[in-house]
Amino acid sequence: MLKTILPSFILICGSLIISFAQSAEEAAIKSVITSAYIEGIQNNGNIDDIRNGFHPSFSMLRLIDNEVKPFAIEEWITAIEKRKKEGNVSSVRTEGKFITVDVTGSAAIVKLELYREGKKTFTDYLVLYKFNEGWKIVSKTYYRH
Repeated sequence: MLKTILPSFILICGSLIISFAQSAEEAAIKSVITSAYIEGIQNNGNIDDIRNGFHPSFSMLRLIDNEVKPFAIEEWITAIEKRKKEGNVSSVRTEGKFITVDVTGSAAIVKLELYREGKKTFTDYLVLYKFNEGWKIVSKTYYRH
């Protein structure tokens, strides 16, 4: 009986450890996205939080006039700083809803919906890598509703 119980116990314990590790990675990814992207970019938050959550090589890939037009993170930060300086910042908060978080090793993709005043405004697809210093957003595509 011990010969059948012990392998099952080891299998269950191993599955639980993998599940907890996966949950910790998902929590870390959600934290980076919430701090750097939802609060930082979408809600005009702290620029340092944005820089901490986005990799310097980040590029948003925008589909404009049937062409892909990249938009670098520093360009985005410059636009946010300009809006703040001009006092052109919306008081309407953006809320994020995580639809999927898919992690494989040091790579992840997140589907995120953004809402303003209860209305869905964007569906974002964020790509992340885990670096020595943690998860960083490296790319984004989106659909505007």
